[in-house]
Amino acid sequence: MKLHHLLIAASIMLPPGLALAGETVTIVPPPALDQKTSAKSQTVVLAGGCFWGVQGVYQHMKGVTSAVSGYSGGNKQTANYDAVTGGDTGHAESVEVTFDPTVVSLGKILQVYFSVVHNPTELNRQGPDSGTQYRSAIFTTSAEQAEIAKAYIAQIGKAKAYSKPIVTTVSSLEKFYPAEAYHQDYATIHPSQPYIAYYDLPKIENLSKLFPKDYRAKPLLVGQAKASN
Repeated sequence: MKLHHLLIAASIMLPPGLALAGETVTIVPPPALDQKTSAKSQTVVLAGGCFWGVQGVYQHMKGVTSAVSGYSGGNKQTANYDAVTGGDTGHAESVEVTFDPTVVSLGKILQVYFSVVHNPTELNRQGPDSGTQYRSAIFTTSAEQAEIAKAYIAQIGKAKAYSKPIVTTVSSLEKFYPAEAYHQDYATIHPSQPYIAYYDLPKIENLSKLFPKDYRAKPLLVGQAKASN
């Protein structure tokens, strides 16, 4: 487990049966520009704080066929938690989201990202976690994805959905490195861990309430996703 999360967990007292919400939700409008593709599968990599919660949300989203925690933005030699936690490897904790565009569009994936996954106005931090490894970033796998993501950020900014400027960066994905096995499916495996209960489970609950048509009650875990592919 992450050391800083151990320290945070030690300071959070959760009364029996009480789930706390770590962050305020901001609802953003749907994207004006979205995909025009008939492809059966696409991948985008999203960074928005600790990957436990990001992965947890997308594993509960219909049309997502795989959500894997990992590292993006640095090189292979430093693509491990011990190195990334130092904050100077260039990597961001991120999640590789593979989805079926005939079921869920990139625009919907991004609407959830900006609404319930994280706060895109926080620079190099999310909640209690700080450092460049917790930055807000979208790593795209096509020119169309980059165009949609950049247009959406401009749209949200113009709509003043947030009181502060969005700091999310958009860049082409060079490489994604899956995280260590113990980081995978963490929110599902450890729902009573105080950090998960306080910061991550509310995100999944917000997905179910705000995007009920896109919510999948039973998460698609990493092992299950591999078996189905």
